Amino acid sequence: MAKKFPLHPKHPERICWGCDKYCPAEALICGNGSGRTEHPAETFGEDWYQWHPDEAATQADRQRCRWCGSDPLYVTYHDQEWGVPRHDERALFELLVLETAQAGLSWLTILKKREGYRRAFAAFDAERLARYGEADVARLLADPGIVRNRLKIESAIVNARATLALRQRCGGLDAYLWRFVDGRPIVNAWTEASQIPTHTAVSDALSKDMKRLGFKFVGSTVCYAYMQAVGMVNDHTLECFRHQELAASA
Repeated sequence: MAKKFPLHPKHPERICWGCDKYCPAEALICGNGSGRTEHPAETFGEDWYQWHPDEAATQADRQRCRWCGSDPLYVTYHDQEWGVPRHDERALFELLVLETAQAGLSWLTILKKREGYRRAFAAFDAERLARYGEADVARLLADPGIVRNRLKIESAIVNARATLALRQRCGGLDAYLWRFVDGRPIVNAWTEASQIPTHTAVSDALSKDMKRLGFKFVGSTVCYAYMQAVGMVNDHTLECFRHQELAASA
């Protein structure tokens, strides 16, 4: 049985358990019986390292992709989420919503609003979000916890409906997305962040097909950022400690 850790002081409903190879210390399993596994950054954000000081000291000495800077929230996202292969349907849909919301903005802006999106968008439950109507759009336009852009809000609802249709068509986002990379992450070997492309032939093809299926705000640049986020491509630079960790598990 995995080691059981103390309850988090701010989140007593969450129980901390031993995790798999993608997480530096522990993952979290919802204590309400839902069984949904989450990684620390998704639940606690920058607060996670304060709860795990030994891990914080280790992380501070590691070399990272330079784009993540020093903001604790950004560093946590880089270390625990970016480039990790995702296959959970809700996690894939969550990142799709966030990536389409990010268009034209910084990713850090979206990370800071992530909990706001989780509250406003039915915890990224595509079935619930697909039922949102004009009254919900009006409510969301007044919500300071998200990006209050009508087109982006409406696209999230449209994309929820397209996701449900995709489940009927081929089983869901997991089955659909990973076929574009033959089921395995593309592992690149960039020495500088400036070498990383904003789109590729694969993201071009993905964008074209998602548009055909009715998805919105899915240009090739957005699709490539999405591929990076869900681990379809490993674009950590070679100097970054996460590149080798993820490449070894690919």
